[in-house]
Amino acid sequence: MKKLLKYSFGIGDRFQKQGVAQLQAIVKAKEFGVYITPVWNKSNREHQIIGTAPLSVRKEAVEAVNILGWDDDYFVDADHINLDTVDNFMDDSDFFTIDVASYIGKKCDQKELDYFMDSCATYTGELRIPGIKEPVKINKKILNKIASKFLFATIKAGEIYRKIEAKKEKGNFVTEVSMDEVEQAQTPIELFFILLMLSNQNVPVQTIAPKFSGRFNKGVDYTGDIRQFEKEFEEDLLVIDYAVKEFGLPDELKLSIHSGSDKFSIYPIMGYLIRKYNKGIHIKTAGTTWLEEIIGLSKAGGEALKFVKEIYYHSLDRIEELTRPYADVIDISLDRLPDKREVESWNSNKMFHTLQHIPEHPDYNKDMRQLMHVGYKLAAERIEDFNKLQHKHTEIIAQCVTENILERHIKRLFVSS
Repeated sequence: MKKLLKYSFGIGDRFQKQGVAQLQAIVKAKEFGVYITPVWNKSNREHQIIGTAPLSVRKEAVEAVNILGWDDDYFVDADHINLDTVDNFMDDSDFFTIDVASYIGKKCDQKELDYFMDSCATYTGELRIPGIKEPVKINKKILNKIASKFLFATIKAGEIYRKIEAKKEKGNFVTEVSMDEVEQAQTPIELFFILLMLSNQNVPVQTIAPKFSGRFNKGVDYTGDIRQFEKEFEEDLLVIDYAVKEFGLPDELKLSIHSGSDKFSIYPIMGYLIRKYNKGIHIKTAGTTWLEEIIGLSKAGGEALKFVKEIYYHSLDRIEELTRPYADVIDISLDRLPDKREVESWNSNKMFHTLQHIPEHPDYNKDMRQLMHVGYKLAAERIEDFNKLQHKHTEIIAQCVTENILERHIKRLFVSS
């Protein structure tokens, strides 16, 4: 079976220009003893918006690996696929993020419900998860409630998995199940029974992306009760450890944190807990590569800065269109978005510090950063101009991309202070 290392990073890239710069950060991580599996990921939504195809991601990964002489494993992720979209990714992907969020809450048939209830018989009464202090009382009413939310979704996960397996053959790809882009968080106990459901469907899930409490908005820091997150994250680690033993799931099963980029306030918590329990983690950082590209262009100044400003102006004009697909993972205060007249007067330094994710800097604006995050569609509409500017300022942009992944993500997560 294809496996990830204990630590893995989803280094997605909207425009397939930064593969070498991304991989360079992971190469450098080896210098201080951190070994990471790179996973290039791009969703069907992003391909449709930009007008690309999954093969382009595979080509980017191969080129980066060859240039840097990377001889360890790497993967290409069919990100957030479902039954309607998976076929397009079959040939060029060896990591599949099966997104079941849209199936949550839908009703399954009675036969499936009865089978699930029978499989839970041994866990009714007081359920004790090793490491979690308080036992949880489980009865049929609770199990029915969990089943009504998640059983149909896991059945669909099984269908999608078997479709992939029929094409790729068992063991030739990594399987992730995602249910993070929803309104309500899953509790650790719900996660336990979700894993049972996936086991019942014979899905050898290797990473799972639950929804946590709080806001995991794209490209900005975590918003929410940090202590509550810590409790959920620790209990999820313990639940996974127990579920692997109970349900015969793959030993390497680990948490995957989506919209995980730039969650600086909780990185120390995650880092501490995965070291405490000797567990792995998968982090997706896709969106911040696009942001680092426009940050690099801002730094370059001149016509590159003008291009960034124009992307922002048009993002303001088309804000509803751009934000609609990302409604669950962005939170923009319109009154904190500077108007065009103000931005027109900004120099390179001002734009750079406004967009760069240094929260303590007085110019930093998380609302503008989120809007620019979803504004990549506008760069795709001017792809010739964008490519020309990227080529001209390759070194500046590459430095921004590598530094972002290495200094703000890898070191904060995996290097204890």
